[in-house]
Amino acid sequence: MVMRQLRMAFPGADEGWRRRVARRSYAHFCAEVVGTFRLVGARRTEIRGRTRLNGEEVLQEAAREGRGVMLVSGHLGNWEVGAAGLVARGFPMDIVLARQRNVLFDRYLARSRQRLGIGLIPREEARHGVVASLKAGKLLGIMGDQDARRAGIFVDYFGRPASTARGPAVLSMRAGATVATFHTVRRAGWKPRYDIYIEPVTVAEEGRGRAAVAAVTRAFTARLEERVRQYPEQYLWHHRRWKTPPPGERNPEPR
Repeated sequence: MVMRQLRMAFPGADEGWRRRVARRSYAHFCAEVVGTFRLVGARRTEIRGRTRLNGEEVLQEAAREGRGVMLVSGHLGNWEVGAAGLVARGFPMDIVLARQRNVLFDRYLARSRQRLGIGLIPREEARHGVVASLKAGKLLGIMGDQDARRAGIFVDYFGRPASTARGPAVLSMRAGATVATFHTVRRAGWKPRYDIYIEPVTVAEEGRGRAAVAAVTRAFTARLEERVRQYPEQYLWHHRRWKTPPPGERNPEPR
């Protein structure tokens, strides 16, 4: 699966390079799972020391205006550390909670996030919970790179159409919130140190129509692609990003 995804994303790359990225991606994922477990017992001062926030002015400006911020992330780096880093700096934050298949791990992860001060909104309650959170002036973290099946909007991702959820764009517009991308990557070195990047999403289209929703969705997807190209070994490549083909087309995933 990982090699298949890498061939789709980097068709012109050397096969040896793709294999190295695959191995490093697995190693990164395993290391970050351990790091996430250790995060639970860390003090806020320690979390702030591990993380460096880029784009804090975006959050501060929204706070001064009483606006919430829709933070669209992806399966890159360590998003759990990023959320903890924002809360440790005094920003109230909720995230949309995706249930894990393992019930015990799901409960552990939920409790761990709550201990860090992160609010949880179950995915089935996202339509109302997200808008309420944003209208309350909070940060709202949500994944923007999951296959949305037939309900999604197809936007370009590594040169291929990828079904992407409309929710981040639609709900942020409904709440009158700022939209920004939110990516957390691990810095080089053996110590667990991270850079958090908050970058506003701006588009030319105005209003809440389909064109505006599509423009916002394209923008945050393109921003994620830029980061993944910078840190391919920190991306979760075994996630089937191109699982759903556009209407009338066959599944683009090579066998």
